[in-house]
Amino acid sequence: MDDLTAFLAGDRLDDVAIYVADSFFDGDHPLSTAGIDVDGGVVLVVPGETGREAFADSTGLDPMAFAKQAMDRTGEIDDRLAGGACPDGEEAPADDHHIEFVFAFAEAENQEVGGLYAEGDVIHAYAHCACGTDFSQKWLVDSDN
Repeated sequence: MDDLTAFLAGDRLDDVAIYVADSFFDGDHPLSTAGIDVDGGVVLVVPGETGREAFADSTGLDPMAFAKQAMDRTGEIDDRLAGGACPDGEEAPADDHHIEFVFAFAEAENQEVGGLYAEGDVIHAYAHCACGTDFSQKWLVDSDN
């Protein structure tokens, strides 16, 4: 099982995942060769603190501030974290809408919180579109991954 599959199955709850589109970095950027190749980019799964630092260094954004901003808007993020569909995609030409990066983490099942969290481990994913829109999606992990 590769790191991404393990992350999506809830087996790496202390790690974070970062998707970076090929269009966001030139081919010489260290992140472009450090992760798992996915359609249109690369996904890295790394220990939490290291991943948050790598995200901040690469995007110039504090990952938790980015997540807080992105959670105000819901959109569709690919279930393998390889991009998504911008919620503003119908308001402008399609060329303006491609996901540049995604930051994700998993949270363990929590009966006390209730709702989705009582049903199992939850993936939290936050995306940034080239148009400037930030958005999020969360879903239960797929233990069959």
